[in-house]
Amino acid sequence: MSIVAEESAVIEKTKELCAQIATDPSFLSLQASVERFLNDDSARLQYQSVHERGEELHHKQRAGVELGATEIREFEAAREALFENEVARDFLSAQRELENLQKEIGKYVGATIELGRVPTADDLAEKSGGCCGGGGGGGCGC
Repeated sequence: MSIVAEESAVIEKTKELCAQIATDPSFLSLQASVERFLNDDSARLQYQSVHERGEELHHKQRAGVELGATEIREFEAAREALFENEVARDFLSAQRELENLQKEIGKYVGATIELGRVPTADDLAEKSGGCCGGGGGGGCGC
């Protein structure tokens, strides 16, 4: 039987992990923040507007166009207003946390497949470039 067959032990344990995630109170709270944002037209439009304006300014910069002080100020003001919107701020925070969860689980699974065993904290630090070498610091005083 294939390791990825629907009834394999690996898939069963993966489903257990998914069930644990889906019922975790922290996950449910993050999911609620995302849902609240998706149901708030005003917050979504505000987010979309700031995102599109940021993309526009970024493209201008990449094209070598110097940004004016006024357009920078206007963008920063719109961005600040977005972060003052509790629904948008909670969404952005939830989105970041969910992405981190997905990355962390991916690191563990990827390292397990590479190493052939459950990775240690040291294994994961080495995989991400060491304590200070590219893995984002990792809480070791970098």
